[in-house]
Amino acid sequence: MNAPRQLQHVVRRVRAEDWPAVRELRLAALLDPLAPLAFLESYANAAGQPEVFWQDRACHAAEGTTVAQFVAERAGDGRWDGTVTVLIEEAGSTDPFGLPVVHRQAHLVGVFVRAGARGSGLAEDLFRAAVEWAREVAAVERVRLLVHERNARAEGFYRRFGFVPSGVAVPEPDGAEANELEYVLRPSVG
Repeated sequence: MNAPRQLQHVVRRVRAEDWPAVRELRLAALLDPLAPLAFLESYANAAGQPEVFWQDRACHAAEGTTVAQFVAERAGDGRWDGTVTVLIEEAGSTDPFGLPVVHRQAHLVGVFVRAGARGSGLAEDLFRAAVEWAREVAAVERVRLLVHERNARAEGFYRRFGFVPSGVAVPEPDGAEANELEYVLRPSVG
């Protein structure tokens, strides 16, 4: 069932002073029932981080040229209902899974939309902002993401947005017998 598009949001890049909201939304994401499939971080680990960790995280996502975090801020009360982060991976480097990076690319991570805002178009708005920044500001050649092979909800959204499987499968870093599947955005999408 799709939620009506009644909540109005502003999609924007985080600011350094937003660190308490960055922390709150990340912890909410890590409490989602699908968090073990969607994130490589546990709630306990994230909740135990000191304030300086969150301040640094927000600062880098706000001002950096190799990372940008976008949030959907509700008009009126300012509540954040969703987020996506863009990591820029340089050609000639290796990605976090040890794979070689062939083209300058954007890697979308940390995707989360609160349950009450799902189905409202919010995820699409976040992805459009992230892809636009990646292509126009960071000048990437390729946009990709990884999705757990058992995360059908996320996979369905990614396909609807225009991502297609690349054929690359990466084993989970914790040694579980599961894979993260790489999806790439068709060049004409976004």
